Amino acid sequence: MSTGMRHFEVNAMATSFEVIIVETSEVDALYAAQAAEAVFAEIHRLEDELSRFRPGSDIWQLNQLRAGQSHRVSLATYDCLSLAKTMHAESGGAFDITVGPLMQLWRTEDGSLREPSEERLHLAKLSIGSDLFELDEEDLCVTVKADHMVFDLGAVGKGYALDQAAVTLNDWGIEHALLNAGDSTLLAMGKPPDEEAWTVTLADGAQALALKDRALSGSGFMVKGAHIMNPRTLRPLAIQEQRSYALAPSAALSDALSTAFMIMDREEVLSLCQKYAGQVEALWV
Repeated sequence: MSTGMRHFEVNAMATSFEVIIVETSEVDALYAAQAAEAVFAEIHRLEDELSRFRPGSDIWQLNQLRAGQSHRVSLATYDCLSLAKTMHAESGGAFDITVGPLMQLWRTEDGSLREPSEERLHLAKLSIGSDLFELDEEDLCVTVKADHMVFDLGAVGKGYALDQAAVTLNDWGIEHALLNAGDSTLLAMGKPPDEEAWTVTLADGAQALALKDRALSGSGFMVKGAHIMNPRTLRPLAIQEQRSYALAPSAALSDALSTAFMIMDREEVLSLCQKYAGQVEALWV
């Protein structure tokens, strides 16, 4: 049979997930559709565990804890928290999944910025920092050290969902596919028909990038405005035209890095990339 590509899409995690599966002699249209359904079922399952907006989810329950209390989480939640804690250390605090209180202080309900009082900022600071939670790998248990912590996996969860989607496709014997979470994170498996790699276009619309067995994530202000909080200064990051991209072996890692790169200076970014030479790269547009 001649090879083609099948497109599938679903809304989850407040974005659109797209799966493009390459047809082969072993993967026909029906099989591709069934595999895509399995992928979407996995993404919905992960949303139930990782979303802070789902009552009863792991993250929702962590956000109810008080200092000294613990909660046992799923493997997926633990994986995301473990990566987040590692990236917090590797980025010198530029990446932090606990900055939720800053969003509540600096932004009104309609999304516009406001200036909080120094007193309120001081109180918020007491519950911000990935050093304020501990992980027990053996029991998959999370212990918080402060009251009113706000965990939010928005900067890593979608990437993690793509990684697990790739695992699902591998289970189905599918080796060539492109996975997309809201155009902000892409994960390329294998290659499309008659090409050596997937060609993706960056946000400027002019630059193209070849992607194969690798993930790409981008962060910027094109969609949400001043939505990135700087954990180092406790202030919103100033809006800038530049958009940062991260290339990494996994989508969860590229997702986290692209956010961190917006806050880190270029020397810090290049130093981190050098530390993981051959695995992690940074791009700016």
